[in-house]
Amino acid sequence: MTKKSRWVAIRKEIWFYRYIYVMLALPIAFFIIFRYIPMYGVQLAFKEYSLRGIAASPWIGFGHFERMMIETDFFRALINTLIISFQKIVFGFPFPIILAVMLNEIYMPKYKGILQTVFTFPHFLSWIVVAGICLNLFGDAGAMKKIIEVMSPEMAKNWDFLYNDSTFRGFLVGTDIWKEAGWGTIIYLACIAGIDPALYEAATIDGCSRWQKILYITMPGLVSMIVIQLLLRIGGVMDGSFDQIFNMYSPPVYPVADTIDTFIYRITFQREVAVDMGFPTAVGLFKNVINFALLISANKFARAFGNDGII
Repeated sequence: MTKKSRWVAIRKEIWFYRYIYVMLALPIAFFIIFRYIPMYGVQLAFKEYSLRGIAASPWIGFGHFERMMIETDFFRALINTLIISFQKIVFGFPFPIILAVMLNEIYMPKYKGILQTVFTFPHFLSWIVVAGICLNLFGDAGAMKKIIEVMSPEMAKNWDFLYNDSTFRGFLVGTDIWKEAGWGTIIYLACIAGIDPALYEAATIDGCSRWQKILYITMPGLVSMIVIQLLLRIGGVMDGSFDQIFNMYSPPVYPVADTIDTFIYRITFQREVAVDMGFPTAVGLFKNVINFALLISANKFARAFGNDGII
């Protein structure tokens, strides 16, 4: 095939799949506009921002990173970010898997559909709404305190559930599970639907129990998806769930809940100084480098145990 005929064949194939390329246009444009073009601004991590623009801003080298190392409470925020993220992985990551397996074992389609709707609905609530619900339930004037006042006035007097640094991290993990576990089951249910039904039929003929089917058919069929989802979660460890924490935390729990994102927000917008765009950019670059290193390490670890990984 000559070069000219090859290009003719490529153009014909593109024209044949033209509607698919049209559908891809918006996602590609999204990533170009909001993911690749902003990379130009990464250089602010090494510049002193000037109103004249990024290109006209003077270079200061690693000045912002040096400030990061001496900034008050930065390391506390870094540790909090890692602790909260890994707690969510350890306690929250298995929930969608367990829930998907349990839903798959329900044989009544209507009841199963109702449960899926109930479990998925919290995902569509913003963290602002969830924070309001939690405040009305667990706050100083919340319903839970009023119920406890009836049963134990002494316990109600010391009620500080939302402002107690010993319980707040657990509260963050619990609300994250409640909000996102149902949504996370969708991809696992889709994966289970792709398992060959003949395997279950053969297991039934062999006399396997439902638990044995789950253990030896369903779970092995989910392993690849579980590994991919776990790697993606590890790759986002430094993100810290800003929306959730920002809407739920308060000064009494800063020592255990102030993550890198909320820390940067406070020092950038709540201090009576001029906004410095370079320092937040440096912190964002630092976060992304750590996330990338964690993702690569986790991917190599997964490959060492025979999984494909994502890279």
